[in-house]
Order: sequence, then C-alpha cells, then structure tokens
Amino acid sequence: MTTHFITAEINLQETPTELQKTIEAELEKQGEPLRWAITSVDVPQQKATVEAVVTTDA
Repeated sequence: MTTHFITAEINLQETPTELQKTIEAELEKQGEPLRWAITSVDVPQQKATVEAVVTTDA
C-alpha cells in the first residue's frame, strides 16, 4: 500500500452535502482518501482546490 498527495479542482456545488459527495467521488478515482481539505476557492470561476492524501494498492 502506498500513499500519494494529490490536488484536485472541483466545481462548486449548490449545497455543502453535494460538494462533499463530489469531492469524495473524485478522490476515490485516485485511491482511498485518508484525509482531504479545501485549500482555496476561486469564486469567479466557481472552483474549489482540494488537497488530499490517498492510499493505493501497489
């Protein structure tokens, strides 16, 4: 098992619940998320930058 630090851009959603589900779905494409955080928000572009640590079976 290996860990990776990743950064992803996520489109902002209408509700926090939808945003959380969207973030988790995107991160699961890269592996199993251990932790993640929204580190910045670009309001004009309606994008959030998420940094995460994920694990993968290698």
